[in-house]
Amino acid sequence: MKNIYGLIKGILLTLHTDLTSRLRNSVSKSRRRIVTLTNLHVKRTLKAVALAMSLLPATISIMAAEPDASAASSASANKTESSALITLPASSQTSSAEAIPAPAVQSRGETLHEYDPTEILNMRFDARVDYQRNWQDSKNIKSNSGFEGKYIDLQFDGTIVPGLTYSWRQRLNKYTKDSQFFDATDWVYLRYQLKRWMFSAGKEVVAIGGWEYDRAPINLFGCSVFWNNIPCYDLGVSVGYDITKNDQLKFQVTQSPFYTSDNRDMYAFNLFWTGNHGFYHTLWSANMIECFDGRYINYISLGNKFDLNPVSIELDLMNRAAAHQTFFFKDCSVMAEVAYKPTESWNIFAKYTYDVNKSGTDADFVVANNTELNMVGAGMEFYPLKKKKTSLRIHANCFYSWGKNANPDNVMQNKTVLLDFGITWYMNVLKVRK
Repeated sequence: MKNIYGLIKGILLTLHTDLTSRLRNSVSKSRRRIVTLTNLHVKRTLKAVALAMSLLPATISIMAAEPDASAASSASANKTESSALITLPASSQTSSAEAIPAPAVQSRGETLHEYDPTEILNMRFDARVDYQRNWQDSKNIKSNSGFEGKYIDLQFDGTIVPGLTYSWRQRLNKYTKDSQFFDATDWVYLRYQLKRWMFSAGKEVVAIGGWEYDRAPINLFGCSVFWNNIPCYDLGVSVGYDITKNDQLKFQVTQSPFYTSDNRDMYAFNLFWTGNHGFYHTLWSANMIECFDGRYINYISLGNKFDLNPVSIELDLMNRAAAHQTFFFKDCSVMAEVAYKPTESWNIFAKYTYDVNKSGTDADFVVANNTELNMVGAGMEFYPLKKKKTSLRIHANCFYSWGKNANPDNVMQNKTVLLDFGITWYMNVLKVRK
């Protein structure tokens, strides 16, 4: 780990040297005093970033020293998740996010924007803390009640050269060891845009359709069984093509989300369509994911969103199937959410999810066989502060589930109530331009 942070600090110092050289060469002698002041500012900011990065291992070590008392107490925080957060808040698909020029690319909480070619570093920080109460069949679940730190994220984005950009998001509250540090990295990749073509490589979001899946974990409340169990960030490569100004097709190959320590030679093949047509938006995918050596499970995931200002409706329909089972409707999920925004500061929502697996096979590791669980709930989000560099959100929600969840580690089981209050803040910490 020391080598990793030494490398990061070295890169930052190299950026400082390169930036200083560019400024000196591009500015005439008559403006030397301005350049000197600019160099001093850049030097101080980059040194601050290097200092912050040098303290990061200690921060992670402290957080990792005491993992959650119960994995079930925060499935979404501890699961192997997928989901650049330059603008507010963490997803182009969240109700409170800024609009992103079409076509947007599926992202699991990754805001895809038109990078400023002069911006070599944009650093942001996000955090969420909740207070929750959990009851199952009227009995208080004390291991999942009380205060809980849900998320602490650091994200770095920037332009290397025009068209070539990078993004890196690190989860600071995810339990990990030094040898598994990369597991707490949500994503780190390079992306190259060449006219209508897009190429990317690194640790990416596994391209699965659906608006619930796409939204950043920090911006979600009351999620489906599928969402709580899908590993969704993995190493891979992607190629995208803008068919029209409103549609993009992407083909992606990643390491299978279900690889094991004994067999990493497993893969997922994903075809993804993003569409933006007036009030109707799509996140559709067809996926073939290796679940055992040489054995695959197929996903058809149709994410649909209807923007009817001030009301928005999201409807995700997903079917999962493998060999030796009925292809349609035996293993599937439905996620539906209706949101109402009376003003820019308020968002009121209601949500329903249904997950079922009656396939009789062991191919689905996400929604276990013999599951049939319903969940319904509602909540609100209030933004008392919205500024260019920071945003504050207060939220409250309550969800109830009934039926059977064959995964005993999940919070939502039969006759389960989850009441949640919390606060989230987003901060753009630092920007460095060429």
